[in-house]
Amino acid sequence: MGWLFVSPSVTVLGLFLLLPILMAAWVSLLDWDGQSNPFTGGRAEFVGLDNYRDLLVDDGLDRTLFATSLRNNAYYVLLFVPLVTILSLTLAMIVNQRLIRGRSLLRTTFYFPSVTSTIAVSTVFLFLFQGSGAVNRLLSWFGITGPNWFADSRGVVWVALGALGLVDPERPSGFLTEHDFLGLSWFEWLSGPSVAMCTMILLAIWTTSGTFMLIFLAALQDIPRELEEAAALDGVNRRQLLRNVTLPALRPVLFLVLTLGLIGSWQVFDMVYVMGQGAPGNTTLTPAFLSYQSGFDNADFGQGAAIAFILFAIILICTGLQRWLLRERSGRSAR
Repeated sequence: MGWLFVSPSVTVLGLFLLLPILMAAWVSLLDWDGQSNPFTGGRAEFVGLDNYRDLLVDDGLDRTLFATSLRNNAYYVLLFVPLVTILSLTLAMIVNQRLIRGRSLLRTTFYFPSVTSTIAVSTVFLFLFQGSGAVNRLLSWFGITGPNWFADSRGVVWVALGALGLVDPERPSGFLTEHDFLGLSWFEWLSGPSVAMCTMILLAIWTTSGTFMLIFLAALQDIPRELEEAAALDGVNRRQLLRNVTLPALRPVLFLVLTLGLIGSWQVFDMVYVMGQGAPGNTTLTPAFLSYQSGFDNADFGQGAAIAFILFAIILICTGLQRWLLRERSGRSAR
């Protein structure tokens, strides 16, 4: 009877999730242009692991573009996930205050960007952050000359170090340029996200923090008030209350938010598609968009599927590592 009741869900998941994954895995082993049936021969040639080899091993444009997209997305993850988590938790704690006025209005205001179309918001950001846009005009009131945000391919790490006079971004040292990984020099790996990518990260944080705020808010409201009252009687301050009471109680929800943020940040596509499609200089290129570009623009669906499966493996590894780290900390707390 149990299998009878779950059979509709199992059937739908099998037809629309498991079967497409298996089909995509087969396509990743082919040289297929999308103009024939990949399962009946025709113009689809079996090439084995050549698509993966072109992306990870063999020197060439394919590996360079893939490494560039990995670098861009890695910096996106490193900045987006912690910043959006901290911001959403802070907003949740603000709107959870019992004595604050207008809590409902604040919750609606903070959550509103999350229900707005990403395409529409991306278009608005293009106007705000253009060379003569509102952001640069606002900065000019303080005597700051803003960059042409979405046309600036400079890495923010070298921009900051160059401004401090520590390095010369135009003439990097020999060590950084002579050694490479996946076709990119260490200078390119360590350059940090471009100015254009930082703008996209800002947009993503603004549109995502509201959703995570609601998740944290629901968890905060489930914390027993007795714990806070007992801590207050012990004379703890707000920082100690956050560290020793609130955060341990939020550990499962914190893992959920971090996991959702991690998976979503590795799959970023829509903003890249609207706000430059990898420009300037491929500094906003991501693996998800590169997969789309390989298949639908270059008619190389085998390579596009291979990129998707490498990205899938990266997400699984990052999620497993994150779960292991949080489990270790919870075990120590339990002891």
